[in-house]
Amino acid sequence: MIEIRPAALSEFGLLPFIEAEADAAFDALVPGIDTDSFPPPGTAGEFAEAFHIMVAGRPPVGFARLEIVDRHAHLTQLAVNNEYARQGIGRALLGAAKAWAQEAGFHSMTLTTFRDVPFNAPFYASCGFAALPSEEWGAELRAIRRREAELGLDGLGPRIAMLAALGGRADLLDERFRRGPHF
Repeated sequence: MIEIRPAALSEFGLLPFIEAEADAAFDALVPGIDTDSFPPPGTAGEFAEAFHIMVAGRPPVGFARLEIVDRHAHLTQLAVNNEYARQGIGRALLGAAKAWAQEAGFHSMTLTTFRDVPFNAPFYASCGFAALPSEEWGAELRAIRRREAELGLDGLGPRIAMLAALGGRADLLDERFRRGPHF
């Protein structure tokens, strides 16, 4: 199995390329989703500001980016280079991200994704995530959904917020994790 580990600072420059490659999978859908309408890939600097990033492989072929949203671990992005797709790397990254978040003291993880794309909401559902009704969203998750709509993502297909229980307790979250990036 491929190694899953925290990203090294020197690897942040590789992540935009992995993101762009992973986005190409949306073009192959029937009907396709035009990735020209997607926001541009993140920059190395933006990745360096993330709360936590895990990568798969040396050099990385995939990554999971985590932030804190409404006191939940939030999977902002999961991307695997298409050349390595359908090999369990995304599932392994997600499992490692959930384990890391639980160990860090989070009790749940949220994400937003396309509802009807097979490698989005159905995939996350198979990994323990369930739809999170809008009346249960916190202010930060609402802001994320508004921003996605402003970027035009809702026009590309229905979006959904999802949540998975991790078993940790948010009140045990160490103050150092709430204040900024942790590598």
